Amino acid sequence: MADLFAFEKKINYTFRDKSLLVEALTHSSYVHENGRKKRKCNERMEFLGDAVLSIISAEYLYEKYPNENEGTLTKRRSALVCTESLSEFARLIDLSDYLILGKGAALSGDEKRKTVLENAFEAVIAAIYLDGGMDAAMAFVLPFLKMELKMPQSQFKDYKSQFQIIIQQNPDEIFQYKLVDEYGPDHDKRYVVELYVNSNVVGKGEGTSKKNAEQEAARQALELMGVAL
Repeated sequence: MADLFAFEKKINYTFRDKSLLVEALTHSSYVHENGRKKRKCNERMEFLGDAVLSIISAEYLYEKYPNENEGTLTKRRSALVCTESLSEFARLIDLSDYLILGKGAALSGDEKRKTVLENAFEAVIAAIYLDGGMDAAMAFVLPFLKMELKMPQSQFKDYKSQFQIIIQQNPDEIFQYKLVDEYGPDHDKRYVVELYVNSNVVGKGEGTSKKNAEQEAARQALELMGVAL
């Protein structure tokens, strides 16, 4: 059983309803091995936490950048709450040490996977929101967002748009993204996308979502074209 008291100290929040925290820390692999009657996994909380995080990050960026348009704010938010960022937030609070996993997942080191950490971090946001409301969730999330925004890697590069602008300068060129593979369990799905110009593959990307895979394919294509990134 995870040391709930130690984790509460780590995140500087004390739960009135400890069952919410237990659910947030419980990975689906544990439930699959032990049955849903014993405990719920954090997948539903991940869904809610993603929505709460979206609201908090959107409001924060809206107020911080009053002169930026919708498109720029959307790109900033995408960079701010991407898998890389959220998994790093999870590492900062040693979240992997407190996750409740099935034996197989634990042996495979799943608690270190970026998507597992990302999902658990979102679940913790949801648990805090359900236990203490939006103010408590904001108090937990905002320090991470402010820290991440200071990092140079948070400046999102839209490789797809950059590639499209370049390729459309020649109207004879036709490009398309094709999903060629997807693999992994539902909680850690990976997608592989190829970028075609006419009938030629000019880039191939892999990611935790189709959009991320497309961005990576576009980045490779730009690199192949000699475009400075």
